[in-house]
Amino acid sequence: MKKLLYVAFFLVFIVIFLYVNNHWLVVSKYEFESEKVPASFDGLRITQISDLQDALFGEQQEKLIAKVKATNPDLIFITGDLVDSNRYDLERSLQAARGLVKLADVYYVLGNHEVATNKVNVIYEELSSLGVHVLSNESTVIERDGERLAIVGIEDPLSGRTTKEMLKIATENVPPNILTILLAHRPEVFNTYVDFGIDLVFAGHAHGGQVRIPGFGGLFARGQGVLPKYTAGVFEEGTTTMAVSRGLGNSTVPIRIFNPPEIVVMELTSLSRSLPPQ
Repeated sequence: MKKLLYVAFFLVFIVIFLYVNNHWLVVSKYEFESEKVPASFDGLRITQISDLQDALFGEQQEKLIAKVKATNPDLIFITGDLVDSNRYDLERSLQAARGLVKLADVYYVLGNHEVATNKVNVIYEELSSLGVHVLSNESTVIERDGERLAIVGIEDPLSGRTTKEMLKIATENVPPNILTILLAHRPEVFNTYVDFGIDLVFAGHAHGGQVRIPGFGGLFARGQGVLPKYTAGVFEEGTTTMAVSRGLGNSTVPIRIFNPPEIVVMELTSLSRSLPPQ
């Protein structure tokens, strides 16, 4: 009888453990400091979500929307795989978009799963109709008190162009010498973002390595293989900083271990505000 009780307790523990690992939303907060951050954008808060992949967080995505709202975002970035090509349910993902556009301006780039559905045009049209700013290898400039920064978005390479080709197209109209923020799905091409002199990158795709080894990192990521480098957190090289989201949902591998769904918050800090006048 004791053995049966031990087995029952163990099974209950596993169920609770897996549920928490796959449904407990966590927020990771970072700060980006740079002289290129205009003084009027000091304190700007960007909230990133990635790889929702048709996961459901409460009725009508209410838990996800509430968690994002609590971060007090000025901008919201969605960095691809809003849907899952293996169980395509656009309406479920649109529920999240409907709630997010009520909180702040939302910018979106697609991931490999959107491309795999062969419904990219439909997804773009539906998101645009909700007021989401869809960035399809293009850029936009936002302004505060006469100061500007550029937001650039590229599609996933599965769409047919290389990352270099897409970045060249997307950045051709970006004014020189202003802060450039990139939304891109894939983190494994970090060196390309560095080569283009992007200041701040937001990426996803790696799902945190799916299974994370405490104190070590992710176990596997598509495009990077075993023991991948870019699965979560902030990476810096040269003048480029990249934030990688662990994402929200799952796809081929249905569970996360030591890797709860993540919302990323990045706050901009202007170093120029403390510089002496020239």
